[in-house]
Amino acid sequence: MKPEILLMRSIYAPTMAELDRDFTVHKLWTAPEPHAFIRQIHGGVRAAITTVTKGFSRSDFEALPRLEIVACFGPYCELIDLAAAKQRGVAVTCTPDSTAEPVADLAMGMVVAVMRRLCESDRFVRAGKWPAGVFDSGSDVHGKTCGIVGFGRIGRQLAKRAAGFDMSICYYGPHRKDDATYRYFDDLESMARESDCLVVTCPLTPATRNLVDARVLRALGADGFLVNVARGAIVDEQALIAALAGGQLAGAALDVFRDEPRVPAELMQMDNVVLAPHIGTSTREVREGRSRKLLADLRAFFAGRPLTHQVSL
Repeated sequence: MKPEILLMRSIYAPTMAELDRDFTVHKLWTAPEPHAFIRQIHGGVRAAITTVTKGFSRSDFEALPRLEIVACFGPYCELIDLAAAKQRGVAVTCTPDSTAEPVADLAMGMVVAVMRRLCESDRFVRAGKWPAGVFDSGSDVHGKTCGIVGFGRIGRQLAKRAAGFDMSICYYGPHRKDDATYRYFDDLESMARESDCLVVTCPLTPATRNLVDARVLRALGADGFLVNVARGAIVDEQALIAALAGGQLAGAALDVFRDEPRVPAELMQMDNVVLAPHIGTSTREVREGRSRKLLADLRAFFAGRPLTHQVSL
């Protein structure tokens, strides 16, 4: 009899196909009433698969009395209650990998897309407007200043890419990086005032929640652009909507949102906003690597073999 698994959220389709072959998979997001669904299947579920953004709470652990392992399709476990896992004796695994490069690729692509108005121009052509008129110009990327919020792995990779576009680079963070040669700001409002494009790459913490607020957006100014590839809650979303609607910001490119997958209707109606469904690490190469690691650990667990990517509790 195949082990029963609860899949908390849809993941890479080929991974789900392999899971369906080897396990009995219960897909939580397809249930009209998730709580009732869990009560229906809870007695047989021995494993759960979650994601970096979905996580696994104490109440999730409590709802599954036979749970033995939680596997995260992604490299981070911040939203998994590891204390609850330890208390219950549930193993936790993840799929460690380097996300900096693909996220930095996307960030640079979004800088170009929003400043050169690529998505707007695509819609202009598809709507058949080209024969009747000239598309309004975008902004140069080269020669502009890119202010990077957070200068960790992703911020450093973005700096390399921005330098390739002849952008001037500066960064903001809690501390100056001794090995970084770029201009450092300890005040985000001051950096925003000096930047043409502000790119958010820092982690979400209590200190960075709503870090990019109305004050920072005003400093970025009517000719400035905001790009967020970090976490939605780092930007005050209502302040961003107000700034865009009031012409106080030239445009924004967003891969993350405060209440994913729900995107504010105001943002979806704005032409000068580039929207993506949290695809920072969504490449075939990353997904296939995570798939191999996740499946290998699940198969090893149910075969009684050691886990390769077990998280220390």
